[in-house]
Amino acid sequence: MDFPRALRARRTSRRLSQLDLALRAGTTQRHLSFIESGRSTPGRTMVVRLAESLELPLRERNELLLAAGYAPAYPESSLDDPELAPVRTAIDHILRGHLPYPALVVDRGGDLIAANAAFGVLTEGAAPELVGPGTNVYRLALHPQGLAPRIGNLAEWSRHILARLGHLPELRDELSGYLPELEPAADHLGFAVPLRLRSSYGELRLMTTVTTFATAVDVTLAELKLEAFLPADPATQQALTALAAHRDIEEPDESAAVLSPGRPTHLNAPTSHRRTPVPHTK
Repeated sequence: MDFPRALRARRTSRRLSQLDLALRAGTTQRHLSFIESGRSTPGRTMVVRLAESLELPLRERNELLLAAGYAPAYPESSLDDPELAPVRTAIDHILRGHLPYPALVVDRGGDLIAANAAFGVLTEGAAPELVGPGTNVYRLALHPQGLAPRIGNLAEWSRHILARLGHLPELRDELSGYLPELEPAADHLGFAVPLRLRSSYGELRLMTTVTTFATAVDVTLAELKLEAFLPADPATQQALTALAAHRDIEEPDESAAVLSPGRPTHLNAPTSHRRTPVPHTK
């Protein structure tokens, strides 16, 4: 796609008029009209300003620069790059600090980068090929051999997952094919959609928060998402706390997450055959 069409497509997808975008970018509607029609060629600085004004992700800003004939402005480093060592340390600290509750880090495509030891309680009984470093957590969530059979509110939770996959149409189509026609429960609306997950520790009710590096200027860093699960009721809090206490006694070396340069890391990789017994909480 050439630059005028690429710019116009991104502007219209955000329902901005030429005047709206021109005001944001500090230019005139006439100049922007000339750019979109191909009658005027913008300089590199103007392309960057337009991309920033559209609030495009860094990857798309680079794509817009390339379409205009300029080199990308934002680097895309490997996570094991020495310059990202502070990032790996920060992620490790966050994952450790979130224990005894599950937390994980995924990339743009939803592939697992790292997880803390408590993540294993979520993946109990999942097929081995769906679990571990580099596997896709969205596929894990909705695959018939993943979490789906254990999710008590699959209709609501699947909508929550699929709504996040607009930039991954092939994966969205694949996961949609796994799901039967489900209708949300009449009382599904609330302040948040919880995950109701059946487990050998009782039904776990979990809320999620997603954290990103908001001021990132590196594509890799900007696309990382840290998803943290929090108990939505006292019973879930008690179950996860009890599980953590048993795990610390039996597996003291697996209580923390460590990012290993050069490869994804998933500590305490869950399997269907290993389970730490804890008091059953209802």
